[in-house]
Amino acid sequence: MSHVVIAIDGPAGSGKSTIAKILAEKLNFLYLDTGAMYRAIAYKVIEVALAIENKNAIIDLAGTLTLSFEKNEVTVNGQNVSKQIRLPEVNTIVSNIAAIPEIRHILIAMQRKIAINQNVVMEGRDIGTVVFPDAACKFFLSASVHIRAVRRFQELKPQNPDITISQVEQSINYRDTADTNRTVSPLTKAEDAIEIDTSNMSIEEVSEHLHGIILKKLNINVVQQIKD
Repeated sequence: MSHVVIAIDGPAGSGKSTIAKILAEKLNFLYLDTGAMYRAIAYKVIEVALAIENKNAIIDLAGTLTLSFEKNEVTVNGQNVSKQIRLPEVNTIVSNIAAIPEIRHILIAMQRKIAINQNVVMEGRDIGTVVFPDAACKFFLSASVHIRAVRRFQELKPQNPDITISQVEQSINYRDTADTNRTVSPLTKAEDAIEIDTSNMSIEEVSEHLHGIILKKLNINVVQQIKD
């Protein structure tokens, strides 16, 4: 039987990362945060002090990186960068990195390769539209900008005590604009994706709702067979 891909797209703070992790655990699938892949490259760009305008050097750098994911940990060339890729300075440039066509081609190839031999819950911004247009199940999670800012603020506050909700909201607005207006693989809902507004739903409510849809769509016996 062919391997199954569950595609979850949506803007920053919509809850897709948390939901994807929960679903992957429930289904015994691999969880893959594609946004972390772009963040990993952005972090390395900062680490080696490349100018964001130097696209050729960034593309060359990306070609030298080996990314791996295990138990929600992200490593680049063997270095665990799970915390570093969430730093504010990475947030500032990751949209620029993601807008480089050659970078997207490199990472999309990685993403497809990862899914060849295993069942995957994959989340990002173009999974259902570009990376896996034939995914078994496609979801698009959304929420109001303010709600998303509050969620992201709560995530960032422990590492950055001085951050404000206003700053986070401004950052999310900037990211939304950049992601939806880029010419390559813009953030958009796939025509056959199920859209869910998570603004007034708990994590548990969203994950249970999506889990039920997946079981029904794939057939509960098939999913059980996959898990076994």
